[in-house]
Amino acid sequence: MKALLFGGTFDPPHAGHMNNLRAALELVRPDKAIVMPAGIPPHKKASTTPGKVRLAMCQCFTALSPAVEVSDWEIAQGGRSYTVHTLEMLQEKYPGAQLYMTIGSDMLETFDEWYRWREILAMVTLVVQSREPGDGDALRAAAQKLEEAGGKIMFADAPVLECASSDIRAGKYPPARLKELLPPPVADVIHRNGLYGKLI
Repeated sequence: MKALLFGGTFDPPHAGHMNNLRAALELVRPDKAIVMPAGIPPHKKASTTPGKVRLAMCQCFTALSPAVEVSDWEIAQGGRSYTVHTLEMLQEKYPGAQLYMTIGSDMLETFDEWYRWREILAMVTLVVQSREPGDGDALRAAAQKLEEAGGKIMFADAPVLECASSDIRAGKYPPARLKELLPPPVADVIHRNGLYGKLI
């Protein structure tokens, strides 16, 4: 069995996230793909959007494949979310499964700063998503360094869509662009909850 972890703050999920998960699904072809909204990510400020609202927005990902499910595990834990703990949970839940985890190319370059990163490398195959055009050389160097430490790395060929959740929250996109970036279920949740200064 193959299980793919797709984690993030998802505040909000957008078309770039959808592209990345779609590419990872095509590459890995997992039996299970677990979308995991973070509780409090250790490398970012805590989201001010309630976990249950981010969880509701993440239902948009289930349209991509019957294999996709959304988990509230990290949100339910409370406190900071460390990837190694989530992976330990998945190992217990799916004993013997091959675990895969998507990460953005920006995270690959700082992966050796993650909490218990060597243990993570031993548990999963990393599925790397490029975040910006032209970052190939830096990525290959970072991947080689992690492979020398025992890591297994695959590159997903997702189209790079330059958009950011922080820019959506800040109201930097005009309405027509927002309509392209936000899956309809996400736009509905934003509208119903008056998120981001009633963006929509």
